[in-house]
Amino acid sequence: MSEEIQLIVEEMNESMNSTIESLAKNLQSIRTGLAHPALLDHVMVDYYGSMTPISQVAAISVPEGRVLLVKPWEKPMAKEIERALMQSDIGINPINEGDQIRLVIPQPTEESRKELAKKVKKITEESKVSLRNVRRTAMDSLKKAKDEYKISEDLIKDAEGTIQTEVKKQELHIDQIFSDKEKEIMTV
Repeated sequence: MSEEIQLIVEEMNESMNSTIESLAKNLQSIRTGLAHPALLDHVMVDYYGSMTPISQVAAISVPEGRVLLVKPWEKPMAKEIERALMQSDIGINPINEGDQIRLVIPQPTEESRKELAKKVKKITEESKVSLRNVRRTAMDSLKKAKDEYKISEDLIKDAEGTIQTEVKKQELHIDQIFSDKEKEIMTV
């Protein structure tokens, strides 16, 4: 395999790994009935006039399976954190205990589990589309490299096969991630 082709394949692999990491991070923030600090990743708190991620103004822990505990590093921030949690889209009412805030994750109903599964399916399909876009970019780069560096047709065909194999492997990985998350959501 020529050096140019090797670079194209490496760039493609980096992009695909980035897509998989993004998918995993997106799926972590989906509430399944179990507490996970990632549920609060997108919650922003007004920290003295500046919108700041909640994880930068408080410690977030999981003392029990369905409970999140948010301990602000500065006691006056408890009210701001409570306000931010109530305004967020997580759908959980915070319990202010003075120096800490408790979030009890309700057990989702069968209907809400099915809706969550649909949402997860949509997110994973978007990741597959992203993988296909990475593949298309890599194939286009191969065509340019063929003309620019006078690479043989055989090497290009081998590289196309390698690219296709890698994309299929990553699609299977995405399917497995979806299957695991769906199982987690549907388990009562």
